[in-house]
Amino acid sequence: MKYIRQLLIILGISFAGEVLKYILPLPIPAGIYGMAILFIGLMTGLIKLEAVRETGKFLIEIMPLMFIPAGVGLMNSWGKLASVLVPVCIITAVTIITVMVATGRMSQWIIRKSRNKETDRDE
Repeated sequence: MKYIRQLLIILGISFAGEVLKYILPLPIPAGIYGMAILFIGLMTGLIKLEAVRETGKFLIEIMPLMFIPAGVGLMNSWGKLASVLVPVCIITAVTIITVMVATGRMSQWIIRKSRNKETDRDE
C-alpha cells in the first residue's frame, strides 16, 4: 500500500506538471514542470522524502526499460532520420559534453562550498 501511495504522489505531481504545461505558454516540457514541483516540494518540506523515496528509487532502477519504446521508434523511422544523421550526431555529442562539463563544474562547486562550511564550523 505504501508503494501505491508513493506512486500516486509522483503521478499527481506529474499531472500538475501537465496542467502547468497546458496553462503556461512557455516552451518547457511538462516533465520539467513536474520535476521542478517535486524539487520545490522536497526542498520546502511540503513533501517528505520518505513519502516518495522507495518508489523513486524503483523508477530510477527501471529507467533504462523506459527507453526501449523510444529506441524502437527511432529504428522504425530510420529512413527519415538518415538524411539528418550527421547533424543529429554532432548536436548529441556537443550536448553530452556540455552537460558533463556543467555537471562536473557544479559538483566541484558544491563540494568546495560544503568543505568551506565544514572548515568554518571547525574554527
